[in-house]
Amino acid sequence: MEKVIVNGENAILGRMSSFVAKELLKGKSVDVINSDKVIISGDGKVFAKKIKEKRDMGSGGSLKGPKYSRVEDRLLKRIIRGMLPRDRSKGREAFKRLKCHIGNESVSLEGKEVKTFEHRRPRKYSTMTQIVRMLK
Repeated sequence: MEKVIVNGENAILGRMSSFVAKELLKGKSVDVINSDKVIISGDGKVFAKKIKEKRDMGSGGSLKGPKYSRVEDRLLKRIIRGMLPRDRSKGREAFKRLKCHIGNESVSLEGKEVKTFEHRRPRKYSTMTQIVRMLK
């Protein structure tokens, strides 16, 4: 099984996560490093508000409601999960091969090629760290 390492620093969330989802469905194992530095284009307050609304659907002691984490790597993993067909076995197996990391100390990069994204930065953007701060 081939392993792909993706650097999330200055990568736009939607473009990077769609690339990761496609690689997972091809049968590759994917590690995302620097998931706290991923860029979300647009107004960050609106994005955080949407996540808060979804989280509040499951409030009131519900164990079933939508769960969105307040940690950068878990939130990114949850967003990528939405791009996979989880109702099929190939989607569930693909999700098991995904790992997201804050920073890059936990992954050994020796002799491995790291996929970086060179997108133009949008005028209005927020990082995952800023979004998580708005959720708390």
